[in-house]
Amino acid sequence: VQLVESGGGLVQAGGSLRLSCAASGSTFSISSMGWYRQAPGKQRELVARITSGGGNTNYADSVKGRFTISRDNAKNTMFLQMNSLKPEETAVYSCNARETITILSTRNYWGQGTQVTVSS
Repeated sequence: VQLVESGGGLVQAGGSLRLSCAASGSTFSISSMGWYRQAPGKQRELVARITSGGGNTNYADSVKGRFTISRDNAKNTMFLQMNSLKPEETAVYSCNARETITILSTRNYWGQGTQVTVSS
């Protein structure tokens, strides 16, 4: 599975960005996908996840009500709509895909990341 993110950039505080993650390869085995972010000097953290069917989502408390995760299975693409962005959300945002290997094991794939910079 290969993941390619796009849509990052520079935005002013309060602005919006839409990130995309295009998946290719053996995507049929992907059970869920998600967005994570890592700011300089900080650990990577979950932003949002979505199941393969798109029916279940979960968000970090800090982004609830402002970010929306979605996916277009026909195009093997996942999105993250980010509104009301804050300077402290400046980070590298990475796409993750989780593949179910067996009932007890999974494999994670990661994109290269896209930089989001929010200016104050």
